Amino acid sequence: MFGVHCSPEEQYIFNKLEIKLARVTILLCRCLSLACGDPKAKPSYLIDKNLESAVKFIVRKFPAVETRNNNQQLAQLQKEKSEILKNLALYYFTFVDVMEFKDHVCELLNTIDVCQVFFDITVNFDLTKNYLDLIITYTTLMILLSRIEERKAIIGLYNYAHEMTHGASDREYPRLGQMIVDYENPLKKMMEEFVPHSKVCVTTFHRFMMPCEYLSLDAMEKWIIFGFILCHGILNSDATALNLWKLALQSSSCLALFRDEVFHIHKAAEDLFVNIRGYNKRINDIRECKEAAVSHAGSMHRERRKFLRSALKELATVLSDQPGLLGPKALFVFMALSFARDEIIWLLRHADNMPKKSADDFIDKHIAELIFYMEELRAHVRKYGPVMQRYYVQYLSGFDAVVLNELVQNLSVCPEDESIIMSSFVNTMTSLSVKQVEDGEVFDFRGMRLDWFRLQAYTSVSKASLSLADHRELGKMMNTIIFHTKMVDSLVEMLVETSDLSIFCFYSRAFEKMFQQCLELPSQSRYSIAFPLLCTHFMSCTHELCPEERHHIGDRSLSLCNMFLDEMAKQARNLITDICTEQCTLSDQLLPKHCAKTISQAVNKKSKKQTGKKGEPEREKPGVESMRKNRLVVTNLDKLHTALSELCFSINYVPNMVVWEHTFTPREYLTSHLEIRFTKSIVGMTMYNQATQEIAKPSELLTSVRAYMTVLQSIENYVQIDITRVFNNVLLQQTQHLDSHGEPTITSLYTNWYLETLLRQVSNGHIAYFPAMKAFVNLPTENELTFNAEEYSDISEMRALSELLGPYGMKFLSESLMWHISSQVAELKKLVVENVEVLTQMRTSFDKPDQMAALFKRLSSVDSVLKRMTIIGVILSFRSLAQEALRDVLSYHIPFLVSSIEDFKDHIPRETDMKVAMNVYELSSAAGLPCEIDPALVVALSSQKSENISPEEEYKIACLLMVFVAVSLPTLASNVMSQYSPAIEGHCNNIHCLAKAINQIAAALFTIHKGSIEDRLKEFLALASSSLLKIGQETDKTTTRNRESVYLLLDMIVQESPFLTMDLLESCFPYVLLRNAYHAVYKQSVTSSA
Repeated sequence: MFGVHCSPEEQYIFNKLEIKLARVTILLCRCLSLACGDPKAKPSYLIDKNLESAVKFIVRKFPAVETRNNNQQLAQLQKEKSEILKNLALYYFTFVDVMEFKDHVCELLNTIDVCQVFFDITVNFDLTKNYLDLIITYTTLMILLSRIEERKAIIGLYNYAHEMTHGASDREYPRLGQMIVDYENPLKKMMEEFVPHSKVCVTTFHRFMMPCEYLSLDAMEKWIIFGFILCHGILNSDATALNLWKLALQSSSCLALFRDEVFHIHKAAEDLFVNIRGYNKRINDIRECKEAAVSHAGSMHRERRKFLRSALKELATVLSDQPGLLGPKALFVFMALSFARDEIIWLLRHADNMPKKSADDFIDKHIAELIFYMEELRAHVRKYGPVMQRYYVQYLSGFDAVVLNELVQNLSVCPEDESIIMSSFVNTMTSLSVKQVEDGEVFDFRGMRLDWFRLQAYTSVSKASLSLADHRELGKMMNTIIFHTKMVDSLVEMLVETSDLSIFCFYSRAFEKMFQQCLELPSQSRYSIAFPLLCTHFMSCTHELCPEERHHIGDRSLSLCNMFLDEMAKQARNLITDICTEQCTLSDQLLPKHCAKTISQAVNKKSKKQTGKKGEPEREKPGVESMRKNRLVVTNLDKLHTALSELCFSINYVPNMVVWEHTFTPREYLTSHLEIRFTKSIVGMTMYNQATQEIAKPSELLTSVRAYMTVLQSIENYVQIDITRVFNNVLLQQTQHLDSHGEPTITSLYTNWYLETLLRQVSNGHIAYFPAMKAFVNLPTENELTFNAEEYSDISEMRALSELLGPYGMKFLSESLMWHISSQVAELKKLVVENVEVLTQMRTSFDKPDQMAALFKRLSSVDSVLKRMTIIGVILSFRSLAQEALRDVLSYHIPFLVSSIEDFKDHIPRETDMKVAMNVYELSSAAGLPCEIDPALVVALSSQKSENISPEEEYKIACLLMVFVAVSLPTLASNVMSQYSPAIEGHCNNIHCLAKAINQIAAALFTIHKGSIEDRLKEFLALASSSLLKIGQETDKTTTRNRESVYLLLDMIVQESPFLTMDLLESCFPYVLLRNAYHAVYKQSVTSSA
C-alpha cells in the first residue's frame, strides 16, 4: 500500500487497521461482561469459600508468583488446578488478546508517526475516521479493562494453576501482569504513551473543526474529549482547541464507553489534571464546564429534540408525498436520522446520570414521537430504495465519472499504480445504467470503496508520489462518490450507521419507562408502535465473532417486543371496553322497562294529576347526550374515542415486523385481547348470581351484546382487523357448554338456570304453563318468587334466547332437558316393574268394570306416576316453546334453508325406513321444526340400558307404562287444582301438559322398541276413556270434583297427537260428554269470575 516508502511490516500493519477495529468489538463485549455482567455468570472460583484465602494471597502478591512456603494457602488450589485451567482459559486469554491488541495499536501508531501520515477528515475521510476510532476504541478498551475488579484474581489463579500443572508460569504472564499493574489508572498511563503521538493527533483534531454531516455527534465528542485528554498539552497553547474541548465538556456530563457503560468526563479529567503542575486554570475550566452542563445541557438538548421532532415530521410528510425527493435529499435524510439518534442516545445516557434538581429536563414524554418519525424515514428509505438507486446510478455514471475523469486528467503527477486505480473507478461508474436497477441486479461497490481506502493510505504518507494533501479536490470528490455508491448498494448499512438505536437493549428499565409514559399521554399513544419497532434494531449490536451474545440479546428483543405489543393491545382493549360499557348503558335506557315512568307522567299530565314531590327534576330522555350546544364541550365518550383512534393508528401502522427471525403482527394481539374480553363481557353481562339464582333476561342480554358488537364493528374503521372472525370465534364458543378456556358459557348458564330454577319451581307448583299465553306464569303462593317467570319464558324472551344460543346452544338445551326426562322415565319404569302383575291383568280387563276397580285398588304409587308424567309434560312444553322460538329466528335469518328443510320433512313417504326418517327428523329438529317423533327424546331414552332385561321385556314395560298412566287419569278429578281454566287454556296444576308427555313418550318408546305407535295409542285411548267413563257413575262429590276438567284431557291428547283422530275418540268416548264438559268448565269459569 505504501509502495517504496514503507517497509512490508508497515504495510501489513496498515492493512490490519480496519480488521483490528472490527475485531476489537469482541474484546469490548467480553471486557464489559466481566466488568458489569451478571454476578452469577462470573467464574465460580472467585466466590468459592475453599479458595477464598488462596485468591486473597494471589491478589496481594500480584504480579509476583510465590509457590514455595505457601503450601497451606495454596493446598486447595493444588486439588482443583486442572478444573481452574479449563474454566478460566477463556477469561485469561481474553486479557492476553487485550494485551496483543494494545501492542498492535502501539506499533501502528508508531508506524503512522514514522510515515508522517497526513489526516484531514474532509480529504481522506475513511483514513482519518478509522485513525480517530482506533484511538478512542483503544482508550475505551483500557478503561473497561481497569474496571474489571477480578482481573488480578482471574489472571493470578490461572497462572498459579498453570505453574502447578506444567512447572512454569504461562509465557504471556509476565507481560500481562505488568500491563495490569501499569494500567491501574489507564488514562494517566496513556497520556504518557501519547506524548510521541501528540503532533499527529493535534494536527488531526485541528483539521477536524468543521461540520461532519451525518457522523455521530457522540463519536465526535469522544474524539474531542479523549483526544485532548491524551494530548493535553495543546490545551495550554491553542485557544481554538481549548474552546472546542470546553464546548464538548459543556454539552455532556458523561460519555458512552461501550453500550451502557459510561465515563464521567468532568470528574475523570479533574482527577487527571489535579496532579499536573500549572493546570489549575484547566481544572477551573473543567469545573465551570461541569456547572454549565448541569445547568444548561438538559434544556439545550430538550430544545434540540423539540426542533428535530418538527423537522423530521415535515421531512417525513414531504417524502411520503414526493418519494422522488429521496434521491437528491438523501444526505439530509441521513443527517436528520443521525442528529435525532444522537439526541435520543444522549437523553438515554444522561437520564440516570444527572443530579435530581434538574430531573425534569431529562424526562421527555414526547420521545416516542421523535423515534416514530425516525422509523418513518427509515421505512421510506427501505420502501423507495429502488428510486434512490435509479437516481444515484445516473448520478455516478452521468456526473461523478465525468468530473473524476477531468480531475485525474488534470493531475500534474499521477504514477502508474494510482492512474490504474483511478481509471478503474471511472470505468466502474461509466458502465452503470438504469436498466441494471430495473432488472433487479445486485450492486456491490465494496471493492471500489476498499481500493479508495487503500489509495488514501498510500497517498497520505509524507513521501508519496501523489500527495492527497496537495490535491484536496480529488479527495473531496472521491468522498462524495463513495457516499453515492453507498446509496446504491448499502442503504441498510447506512440506516444502521446513522439511526441504529440498539443501545435501548441495554437500557431495559428506561426503555419500558418511556413506553409507559407514552401510553399514559393520549396525544403520544399514536407513536407507541415506535417501541416495538426499536426491538428490530437490537440484533444489529451483535457481532458475528461473538455468537454467545446473540441468544441473550435476541431473547430480550423478543420479550420486549411481545410485552410492548401486548400492553398496546391491552390499552386499546380497555378503551374499547369502556366505550362498550357507555354504549350498553345508552342501549339499556331504550329498554321497554324504562318507559313506564315516562308513560305514567304523560297519563298523569293528561288527567292533570299531581304526582311526585315538587321540584323533582324531570327525567332526561334517551338521546339527550347527542344534543350539542357547544363544540368545546367534550364528553367522556369523546375522550375515549379520541384516545382509541390514536392508539389504533399505532397498532395499524405496520402489518407485521420481524424481530430475530420471528414475525410479530400487532393487529393479532388486539384481536386476541378482544376475543378474550368479549368472551368475559358476554358471560359477565348475564349477571348470573349462583347464590340468589338471579340472571339477566335474554332480551336484555341480547340488547347489550348487540350494543357491544356495534362498537366492535366500528373498530374496523380504525384498524384493519376482521371483527367478523372475532364474533365467530367468541359467539360460536358461547353456543357450547364450555369455552376454549374451560369456562362456563351463556349456554351453560341459561340451561342451568331454566332447568334448576324455572322448571324446578314449576314442579314445586309455584309456576304454571299457560298455553293461551305460550309462557310460564307465576301462581299466587305464600312465598313470592324472586323472579317473574313470564319475563323469562314468553315468546320474545325465548326468541332472544335462541338468538344468543343459536342452533348449537339450543340443541345443548334440548339435550339437557331430555336428560331430565330420561331420568323421570327410568323412575316410571321402576314403578311399572313394581306393579307389573296388576297392570298386565288390567291391560286385558278394561271391559270388566268390577275387576278393574278391584285391580286399581292394588296399584301403588299412582300419584307418583302422574306427577312424573306431568313433569315430563312441563319439560316438553318448555322445549316446544324453545323450538318454536328457534324456528322463528332461523326463518328470519335463513328463510330459504328453513323452508327447504320443512318441505323435505313434510314429504317423507310413510314407507321410508325409520333410520332415514329419524335423520330427517334430527335435521328438522335442529331447525326448530316440530316432528311426529322427537329425535332428541329417542336418543335420550335409547341410552337407558337396563341390565338383565330382554328387549321383549322392555317393550312390555313400555306398554304397561301407557296402561299405568291411562288407568291413573281418573284420580286427577279429585284434585282441587285440576280445574280447567278457559282463560289460560289449561289447568293450574299443569296436568294439561300430560297430553304432550303421553304422545311424545309413546312415540319415542315404541320407535325404540319397533312397535306400532298408533296401536299402542289406540290401546291407551281405550283404557283411558273406559277409566274416565267410570267416574261419570260415581256419586262421591270429592272423587268427581273436577270430572269435566279431566274429561278434557282426552280431547287434548287427541288434538296433540299426529297418530290419533277424533273419529277414534268418538268410538271410545262420546263427544257429547266432551261438549258438556267444555260447557260446564266455561260456565263455572264465568261464575267464579263473577
